[in-house]
Amino acid sequence: MQDLGEILFRLFVIFTSAKIMGELFERLKQPALIGEILAGVILGPHLFNLVHNQEIYNVLAEIGVMVLLFTVGLQIKVEEIMKVGGRSTLVAVLGVIIPFFLGYGYSVLSGENTIGAMFMGAAMVATSVGITARIFADFGLVESEIARIILAAAVIDDILGMLVLAIVTGAGQGTLSYIHLGIITLEAVGFILFLILVGTRLTRRYIARVANLKVRNAVFALSLIFLLGLSAVASLLQLAAIIGAFMAGLVMSEFNFQFQLSQRAESLYDFLVPFFFVIMGSKIDLGVLADSSIWLTAGLITVLAIAGKLIGCGVAVIKSGLKTAFQVGVGMVPRGEVGLIIASVGLGSGAINSELYAVVIFMVVATTVLPLPLLRRLLTLQ
Repeated sequence: MQDLGEILFRLFVIFTSAKIMGELFERLKQPALIGEILAGVILGPHLFNLVHNQEIYNVLAEIGVMVLLFTVGLQIKVEEIMKVGGRSTLVAVLGVIIPFFLGYGYSVLSGENTIGAMFMGAAMVATSVGITARIFADFGLVESEIARIILAAAVIDDILGMLVLAIVTGAGQGTLSYIHLGIITLEAVGFILFLILVGTRLTRRYIARVANLKVRNAVFALSLIFLLGLSAVASLLQLAAIIGAFMAGLVMSEFNFQFQLSQRAESLYDFLVPFFFVIMGSKIDLGVLADSSIWLTAGLITVLAIAGKLIGCGVAVIKSGLKTAFQVGVGMVPRGEVGLIIASVGLGSGAINSELYAVVIFMVVATTVLPLPLLRRLLTLQ
């Protein structure tokens, strides 16, 4: 066990490196998370060996990703999801089904075991709401029809992605069977639906009483209680803890603006989330990249990941014209944080090995970076 001074020094190095690399990539007009992952690669055991695979760092990373998914959930209003148009729903559903089966099918054909193949498919489903939304904001097009379709679909995509992750994680806990898979699916669906349909109503009923408590920032404290409690419940149900964190944010999203929950969570986010991406980066074994077959696999998976969104999401709105279909398809390609989270869960559970983990990281980074110039160009053709 490291002494406190050494642990604090390493945390200082991790956080400082994450912020420096994040700033560098922001200046290059790329997501900061890519810089944070690269910081982890540099600090990890395969280069400078300043970050070890020890429980304290893994726990800190897990808390960081819980905060990340909690803040994502805070941005999603349940009512808006319930009212969303059929086009966005179809875009989301096809944008999940086709990439999942492309990733799963390729992995099975390549000799990967069923659970590993399911994790590969799961890593290919979710679209990054934050990255896509930022592009629309840069062009002042957040209120455009294309933006509404893509952002609503991306939100539904995230929820479906969490459901897929819950099912895959649960299936990875034991011997895979149709009965076991059915039970996990029912648990995941039941957990999510109960919180959406019942949890939000109970919170709405008692929120005024909580707000009147003498405890400082009582409503935000309740949000953190939900964050920890629902994460624990999700773990007890053999689902990923981040499912509970995401649902905690979703349950409290109705009160986000009124009680400034996102603003209050910003400091937690800024401090804890970078640890997750750095720790993730530190687990990338650079040695596996010396194998040319890994690069080939990563390239093919990236092509399939892009094609899955272009085809699935584009077909869903093809009636609106080829240009609209292409814009929606490209807008749904960036994977961002959720794909990285799924890769981390898969590696931590032993469902995927270091080679497959490196392939997923490559795919996520490539699908996050490559579509951005094309999407910016397409939006200027509005």
